[in-house]
Amino acid sequence: MTCDSAAEPAWRSYGTSRRATRAVRVRVSAALVAATVLAVLLVPPLVQLDQQAVDLSAKLLPPSWAHPFGTDDLGRDLLLRCVYGLRVSLLVGVVAALAATVLGTAVGVSAGVLGGWVDRGVMRVVDTVSSVPHLLLGIFIVAMFRPGVWPVAVSVALTHWLSTARIVRAEVLSLRSRSYIDAAVSGGASRWRVAVRHLLPAVLPQAALAAVLMVPHAMWHESALSFLGLGLPTHLASLGNLIQGARGSLLAGQWWPTPFPGLFIIVPTLAIAGLAGAWRERINPRRRSELML
Repeated sequence: MTCDSAAEPAWRSYGTSRRATRAVRVRVSAALVAATVLAVLLVPPLVQLDQQAVDLSAKLLPPSWAHPFGTDDLGRDLLLRCVYGLRVSLLVGVVAALAATVLGTAVGVSAGVLGGWVDRGVMRVVDTVSSVPHLLLGIFIVAMFRPGVWPVAVSVALTHWLSTARIVRAEVLSLRSRSYIDAAVSGGASRWRVAVRHLLPAVLPQAALAAVLMVPHAMWHESALSFLGLGLPTHLASLGNLIQGARGSLLAGQWWPTPFPGLFIIVPTLAIAGLAGAWRERINPRRRSELML
């Protein structure tokens, strides 16, 4: 009896500490996401500077009050270029995530509703495409087009709808056994009416969560493709381009052109992932498995 009473406060303390840690994580993630959105929306119109303007007299200046992140090898302000690069990465990430989610949801719902040979055929296609590394397949797709924002977004979308299709299909298969679905079918509702009126609204929260989790993943892929020279044109500010162009400066002893673009990739992606993790726990608290995107 004494042991039970002594153990109870410890469990309560653990649960309280865990909830407090989760709340802090959510607040910090929300603040970082808000700062990211405000930066990409407000900095370009407020700072009346050309991020492409070359000033060789100010090249490779270390961080200072005038240039908080320093300047690159052409004298361009790194802070402003990082903000523009983040703007491009977010655009690619959001567009690619939305396109991949729409495609994956349509495929997953169709496979789950039709079943039979259609389901088996669709899942074999998904397994086959999933066996190819995403980055390798993305390089193959981007190489067929001229460098630009939209080819990168299309390549990321075409390589990242597979996991959404699996998640949505699994949800549809679990929902098909529910009593209200049986009642709708018994009442004469067609297969597609059931899918649109009942199944699709039920899987939308999982699909939306997959889309949010896909945004940072798409940002990483865009940066990787740009770093390899297959993403955005080299004259455009892209976080991958900035890191790739900073390699020579790092070897020459100028450290600042390299870490700041990397932080602009890492911090927003971790913040978005933190919010998505809290959302996942809220909509499905008993499920601890990660959505592998």
